Amino acid sequence: MNKKAMFFTILVIAMLLLFLVSYSFSSIVKNRKPIERRIETMNSFVFSVEKDIPRMLYISGFRSILLVEKNILEKGSYASNLNQTLNELFYNGSINGNQEELMRGANFSDIQNFLSEEARRINADVYLSNPFLEVTQDDPWNIKYSLTVDLLIVDRANLSLWNRTSTFVSNPISVESFEDPLYVVGTGGLVTNKINRTSYIPFVDGSDVSNLSAHLAGSDYTNSSLAPSFLQRLEGDFTASENGIESLVYLPTLSGPLNKCVVDYIYFSTNNPSPLYRVTGMQAWFKLNNESLDIYGVRNISYEV
Repeated sequence: MNKKAMFFTILVIAMLLLFLVSYSFSSIVKNRKPIERRIETMNSFVFSVEKDIPRMLYISGFRSILLVEKNILEKGSYASNLNQTLNELFYNGSINGNQEELMRGANFSDIQNFLSEEARRINADVYLSNPFLEVTQDDPWNIKYSLTVDLLIVDRANLSLWNRTSTFVSNPISVESFEDPLYVVGTGGLVTNKINRTSYIPFVDGSDVSNLSAHLAGSDYTNSSLAPSFLQRLEGDFTASENGIESLVYLPTLSGPLNKCVVDYIYFSTNNPSPLYRVTGMQAWFKLNNESLDIYGVRNISYEV
């Protein structure tokens, strides 16, 4: 009888323990679900931040370049310190202390405010600190804005936190959207030339120069490692770049010298290389320097002036 009582006692205790374990596990699972949902919400927000910042960098960069070009046109001179000017526009929305309306909603504090507002919608806070902006070109046709920043995202319920240093890269900013500052400054604003990548490739076919003539008439652009990049052009830097671009100046639209190389960064500079070469089938005023003959494929149909 005692053995039976002991057996039933042990059985009851075991069942109680099983119930308690099952209840505790069930409680843990139920409590974990809100936490998991919250973490998923925060993960989605982090993902959206990683998408939003490059997009906003593109907007900021595009507007900044427009304002730099506007300033060049108004002053009639190149940007004296392009990096400093672009940083001032990005952080303060100004040029030389003068606020630019176009930068409203596109500077660093606006980016921070936008992200903070989005974070509040999900009961979180976001902080950007120690920002470092870099503006570069990795190819002749696009500008890149890169922002390295300490990113802190805090859940107000103290369930999750993200804290890391990240580098965000803008979507490519095409230089084909802008005017070439060499023409603006070189002609005193009388002649402007929008950067348009040439479609006339190859430039010549044997002795047929029709593509070259069309390329010249439109003052279109080709990449050239002998020429300055677009960013260099904004500063009036005529030195060669692996991301360089160049056009051929269509002289009838100007009142400048005729006996000069028509490659834009040479024509608008004080440099005047010799000898110069004419090209069979092209206008008498069309002259190239020796290095340019191979770029346009005309060495075999050129002759020294």
